[in-house]
Amino acid sequence: MGGAFLRYNEGDMLRFSTAGESHGEALTALVSGLPAGVTVDLEFVNRELWRRQQGYGRGGRMKIETDKAHVLSGVRHGKTIGAPIAIELVNRDWKNWEEKLPVEAGDPAKHQAVASPRPGHADLAGALKYNFPDARYILERASARETTSRVAAGAFCKLLLAELGIEVLSHVTRVGRVELERAATWDEIKAVAAKEDVMLSCVDAETEARMKAEVEETSRTGDTIGGVFEVVVHGLPAGVGTHVNWDERLDGLLAQAVVSIQAVKGVEIGRGVLGSESFGSKVHDPIYYGEAKADKPTRFERHQNNAGGLEGGITNGEDVVVRGFLKPISTLRRPLESVRFDTREATAASYERSDICVVPAAGVVAEAMVAYVIAQQVLVKFGGDSVLELKRNYEGYLEQIRRF
Repeated sequence: MGGAFLRYNEGDMLRFSTAGESHGEALTALVSGLPAGVTVDLEFVNRELWRRQQGYGRGGRMKIETDKAHVLSGVRHGKTIGAPIAIELVNRDWKNWEEKLPVEAGDPAKHQAVASPRPGHADLAGALKYNFPDARYILERASARETTSRVAAGAFCKLLLAELGIEVLSHVTRVGRVELERAATWDEIKAVAAKEDVMLSCVDAETEARMKAEVEETSRTGDTIGGVFEVVVHGLPAGVGTHVNWDERLDGLLAQAVVSIQAVKGVEIGRGVLGSESFGSKVHDPIYYGEAKADKPTRFERHQNNAGGLEGGITNGEDVVVRGFLKPISTLRRPLESVRFDTREATAASYERSDICVVPAAGVVAEAMVAYVIAQQVLVKFGGDSVLELKRNYEGYLEQIRRF
């Protein structure tokens, strides 16, 4: 996405960065470029963090941490002020690692090495890249614990989008061999996201029960399991994104953002995979011109959404649909074969406390990343240093496409 950034004033671009290690003292997120006047609901932000921790098959770390956002700057009297927003997320597990991972030199004897790299993890590639004698420092930053910061940053992007009536949510469509074999409605997806007893975030109870059995079978064998999540953007009008440069197309930006999530190895926009196997007459979404509807600014509509709300890198007014394909977690209770860093001898891969299934949690992280990209492109198109100015520009555009 870096190439696209160069086309705009860096100081005005919505962006975020994260810092911190899995077992460090805290994680942080820095969000800059949000306009002034966004209403900040910290209960909402903390619930997003809670949602990331839920799901059947999560590991012991989630029993230790209770993630809460501590906002250090950029928000005053419940609203953004246009300044960078710094968010701190304390790691409760730090007390168990303070002597193992000190900032100063500390006692080398207390260092807890990752002695043999785990297949599928960044361990070996990172150790080679940075010339580390073990994979501890690679694990600490490559860990999916980093996504806590992403969810916090994404929650602020969601709050901005909410000012315009745009929502971003996810649900799980596959765990292992068990797949949801029907489309989900927006109301069903909202109901799953609102649950307090999160299981596997599937909209269909019978399918979710089979997914749960799949996770249980995986747990009994000491293995891990992956799956597919679907993120839906609801309420976004046609015309966001562009076709004019390859690195500015919205589908490309979304794909990069989602595949950047740990363990995501593939991305699909709409029914991209099915479309590759089908005839054009069956894939493309016919266009109709109908009656004006209160929830849609244009009378152009589709009766299906195989395109996933994007054509030519531009939104077409239908829901934007992005799927992420998540590989199984690479830390196994029955480790795969590996090699010791020090002796080069064959051994079992290192084991760190881990999860069995994280597909629902990955969906929440993907919501954050999708919300970030959408919020960024909304600001690119409509601009505004304040929410008032943004809404004025946005509503003027909606009136334009209503009249088209």
